[in-house]
Amino acid sequence: MLKIKNIFLSLLLSIFTSFAFAAGEMHEPMHPDWSFQGPLGKFERAELQRGYQVYTEVCSSCHSMDLLSYRNLIQEGGPEFSEKQVKAMAAMFEVEAGPDADGEMFMRPAILSDKFVSPWKNEQEGRISNGGAYPPDLSVMVKARPGGADYLYSLLLGYEDETPEGITLDDGVYYNIYAKNQKIAMPQVIYEDGVEYTDGTAATEVQMARDVTAFLAWSAEPKLEERKRIGFKVIIYLIILSFLLYFTNKRIWKDTSH
Repeated sequence: MLKIKNIFLSLLLSIFTSFAFAAGEMHEPMHPDWSFQGPLGKFERAELQRGYQVYTEVCSSCHSMDLLSYRNLIQEGGPEFSEKQVKAMAAMFEVEAGPDADGEMFMRPAILSDKFVSPWKNEQEGRISNGGAYPPDLSVMVKARPGGADYLYSLLLGYEDETPEGITLDDGVYYNIYAKNQKIAMPQVIYEDGVEYTDGTAATEVQMARDVTAFLAWSAEPKLEERKRIGFKVIIYLIILSFLLYFTNKRIWKDTSH
């Protein structure tokens, strides 16, 4: 039942996206070749690790990822950092804990079981810091937007300095050819050499957009590789079962006239 529901929702999302493109509200996004696409697709570990770095150094100052814990970065099918690495990365952030023996709350370094630390104490603080617009949580953003990974990747690279005639931008609004109505409240955040990758990869705008989008695709569906493995095994099982049933049927009815 859940599978049918997901197929139905995907179909509705596809129809909505097609209408949005046709109405001129959005430009059709670019379609990069993602490693995780297709029935046998899987995430590239180095890409996910770089994507986490881009999220941490660029995106996390505004956007939360409340559905992820630091321990998820260790799990199979994800970035697969070592436990030692993740403990060190988590300890860079502080979380409120307590109460202590005196009944007071206190701050401590984050540990593996903690959720990703949010940049805001609450939604109101986030709105005040962003001119009234609350930066959305990115945990399942790839699933929440028409076009998925293609859309987010294109959006990050879709900013242009010159605004065409007929489009008026209010204060705090930016021109982006892939945004709805070509207007977006988020400023451009991806710039050449915006991070210094630990693996030495050149931090071009395209590379950074690709890496962080892949990371967000994984966060939206962390069990993708496992699901595909199970699905492949089920298909093989059904093929074998079909052959067995076919030959069993022929043997049972071979002496029966029709």
